[in-house]
Amino acid sequence: MIMDAVSNGQRYQVMWQEVVAIKKACSYLEPDYMPSVTYVVLQKRRRAQFFTGNEHTRTWMFNGSGNVLPGTVVDSDICHPNEFGFYLCSQNGMIQPVHYHILWDENRFAAGTFQCLTNYLCYIYVGCTHSVSMVPPVLYARLMASRCRLYMEPTTSDSEKVVDEGHAPSASEASDTSGATSRYLPTVKGNVKQGMFYC
Repeated sequence: MIMDAVSNGQRYQVMWQEVVAIKKACSYLEPDYMPSVTYVVLQKRRRAQFFTGNEHTRTWMFNGSGNVLPGTVVDSDICHPNEFGFYLCSQNGMIQPVHYHILWDENRFAAGTFQCLTNYLCYIYVGCTHSVSMVPPVLYARLMASRCRLYMEPTTSDSEKVVDEGHAPSASEASDTSGATSRYLPTVKGNVKQGMFYC
């Protein structure tokens, strides 16, 4: 499980609610179904930036840019001293590293195993032929949320704001769906049910 867009102060509160909900959903599917859960917080908007300090390597491998290679992991010195977390640069170029913070791990992953798994996952996103900056489950969740938003009818007041003020509502206004009505989802055709048609 990967949690995105949650502040540091809310991480454990959200984690416990979601872990309990996952366990309940699994037991609802089958009474004896109790999978192990690994809960990870993903943070992308951080000010960390990595580059190589070796002048020879910088000139020969990176054309003078100093960028680190894809798959570079930093898990010491700048990470939490007591909790399991690491930075991963999974893409080539001047990309901000993504911080992965493991809050709950019933699978008891070794640090190297989980870091390799995370890096490998960045290569299987269906929309790219190269690695992406974060693990695809987060990208798929964001894509699903944006697609689901298309099925929410805006309220009359929201549509009036767009006409009257000449601009789209802000993020806080758009996230307020208390008065929104949802449409029925269209029926998925049988010949695309087994494919990732939503990508």
